[in-house]
Amino acid sequence: MSDFTYATGKRKNAISRTRLYAGTGQITVNGRPFEDYFPRKTLQMVVQQPLKLVKMLDKFDIKANCTGGGVSGQAEALRHGISRALCEIDPELRAVLKPAGLLTRDARKKERKKYGLRGARASFQFSKR
Repeated sequence: MSDFTYATGKRKNAISRTRLYAGTGQITVNGRPFEDYFPRKTLQMVVQQPLKLVKMLDKFDIKANCTGGGVSGQAEALRHGISRALCEIDPELRAVLKPAGLLTRDARKKERKKYGLRGARASFQFSKR
């Protein structure tokens, strides 16, 4: 069973290594069904977004390894990985996925804390007297 398409999706500090197999629509994340891994309905919708857009919801089995970041970042990284893998399977799907913004790597990350300040931009409370 090595006939799969591989793609990597990224978002913030989350990385998703995604494999698409021909199948019935099962999605497995880190060895668990994705409904268990992403219990919120919004995150489940985010993961399925590229498949719904190209109307292939029950055509592929997806196995993914997600690491780093939080749950939301991992869901969006998985969405990015699925979108990239779909484009590798059929390059004509790019015309549908690209305008929806699913192939763009969201490069926004947490800004580093600066010295002399409380956070990236937040400073300590200022007292004039």
